Amino acid sequence: MPALTRYRAALALVLPLALAACSSVSDASRSAMHKLTPYKVEVVQGNVVTKEQVQALQPGMSRQQIREILGSPLMTSVFHSDRWEYVFTMKRQGVAEQTRKLTVFFQGDSFVRAQGDEMPSEEEFIASLSKPKGKLKIPPLQATPEQLAKYPGPAAQPDASTANSASNSATSSAPQRSYPPLERD
Repeated sequence: MPALTRYRAALALVLPLALAACSSVSDASRSAMHKLTPYKVEVVQGNVVTKEQVQALQPGMSRQQIREILGSPLMTSVFHSDRWEYVFTMKRQGVAEQTRKLTVFFQGDSFVRAQGDEMPSEEEFIASLSKPKGKLKIPPLQATPEQLAKYPGPAAQPDASTANSASNSATSSAPQRSYPPLERD
């Protein structure tokens, strides 16, 4: 039988098997694949503005004073030089996305007013950082006796006099090396 004919015969046998294997993914396998979720990077953008910071703003403050309290604005517009936009967005896996906006209005160099979303207090914001959705499975932090039995303990250490004489004999049998000086005279 020529080589080309053998190749075609092998291909005729393997191709239907390969196609059948692709369609044999069961519903259980598909549902297991959908439960696996890829790692999503935490994304934090913008300035965190708290209720305490907004309460510290007083009409008549300069732009520099506002910048010292709230930080540099995320957005400023050439067309709207009389307002600064503070936007905060945080996306974390297992936690609802947080987005807050605050617009600060000026008249010349003086602060006039601020408007935007209800800002959380510092305590509320910190509490919102540590509330993932769902249950986190915390592994046991202590090994059971059965787990410890799998690994032998450290070997018994010889007494100090035996260890010293063994190390001295090892160094005396090793050839002495001489190295050239690091710096030239």
